[in-house]
Amino acid sequence: MLLTSLDLRGVPADELAAAVPRPPIEAALPTAEVGAILDAVRREGDAAVRDLTRRFDGVELGALRVGREEILDARESIAPGLRSALEVAYDRILAYHRHEPAPVADFTSDGVTVRHLVRAVGRAGLYAPGGRARYPSTVLMCAAPAQVAGVGELALCVPPGPDGHIATETLAAAAIAGVDEVYRIGGAQAVAALAFGTETIRAVDVIVGPGNRYVAEAKRQVAGIVGVPSAFAGPSEVVVVADETTPVEWAAIDIVVQAEHGPDGLAWLVTWSPALADAVASAVEELVVNSPRRTDLEATLGSGGYAVLVDGPDQALAVANTVAPEHLEILTTGAEGLLPLVRSAGAVFLGPYAPASVGDYLAGPNHVLPTSRTARFASALRVDDFRTHIHAVSLGGDALARLEPHVVAIAEAEGLPAHAESVRRRRETAPVRIHDGMETPVPAEGAR
Repeated sequence: MLLTSLDLRGVPADELAAAVPRPPIEAALPTAEVGAILDAVRREGDAAVRDLTRRFDGVELGALRVGREEILDARESIAPGLRSALEVAYDRILAYHRHEPAPVADFTSDGVTVRHLVRAVGRAGLYAPGGRARYPSTVLMCAAPAQVAGVGELALCVPPGPDGHIATETLAAAAIAGVDEVYRIGGAQAVAALAFGTETIRAVDVIVGPGNRYVAEAKRQVAGIVGVPSAFAGPSEVVVVADETTPVEWAAIDIVVQAEHGPDGLAWLVTWSPALADAVASAVEELVVNSPRRTDLEATLGSGGYAVLVDGPDQALAVANTVAPEHLEILTTGAEGLLPLVRSAGAVFLGPYAPASVGDYLAGPNHVLPTSRTARFASALRVDDFRTHIHAVSLGGDALARLEPHVVAIAEAEGLPAHAESVRRRRETAPVRIHDGMETPVPAEGAR
């Protein structure tokens, strides 16, 4: 059987973390290999990018950047039904991200006003996987919240196919989403190029988008040089919680849906029905044998596929919270009633008619989700990942006089006399004048 059996019945909640297998990616992060790639691109720029693309993708690249005409031609050349679907998806993703909470109002206390300023980053780097499959949907998911945030420039990196080109569908999505620049590079070298800049690619402020473990590890290593959301957006994951009422074929196909993304992922069935576990495992076997992506499925399920038996719904959700999966599907009767038990998941899909594939494309929320247990502290990609928050403080002379003793006391306690003096001098030496409703100091003699 492709799904490894795991019986957790009777295991107490506080022992689940030790009993649940860790994601395979945690055991073999390519830290040294990714570090060497980042260093090569930082030192050699485009030459390193071309060399690494030749080595990893088997493609000899000329121009790294895809011409604007090719991108727009892609939008016109795809089937009308696909173009319509991409446009509908993009509109829905935009609408969802525009619905995210607005900035908080100004804060005023004892004469001090603090304004909340929200500023979009100037330039964002987007990453969409390629090679094994094409992902126009990921282009939409990365670009939409960036557009809503007001990012000035969007640069997209996609691994080239064997012919050195990017899939027409992916380029069409870039045109629909208003991406400014597209580059035919992938892997850790793409992350390095976006972070450090090369002769062709200008450095960005933020990098977003899912990828394999090399891409995810590269983003982790450049975090701090550029902004990287805290989620480890790596190989795909799903936990399907099912009971005796769940159609076997539905549970099986939903396991296969995420497993077909390729190796290093995770696909679990969690159930308290031994009969269902056996039936789903057999159905998964049949789907894999007949799939055109059989190799990818076998690689994923061989290392990260499990059929887990538990005592009941409470333990099932406790297991799910321990795994903290990217996608959590609750396909049971009364799925809504189990939602309060969910603590750690990238996205939750409730009931038999809510497969994760709807969330991958059209539900509206982002499909760039936390993996490798980072859903314990991280969330889906959102508008705020492309923004900074700045606070602007203003106060008048009266308010400063009231606060002065407190500022001085703390400054002196910390041994920072200039901090205290900066408040004292304003009180002692600067009368104020009122102009356009603002109090401003009168310059001292000799300072005019």
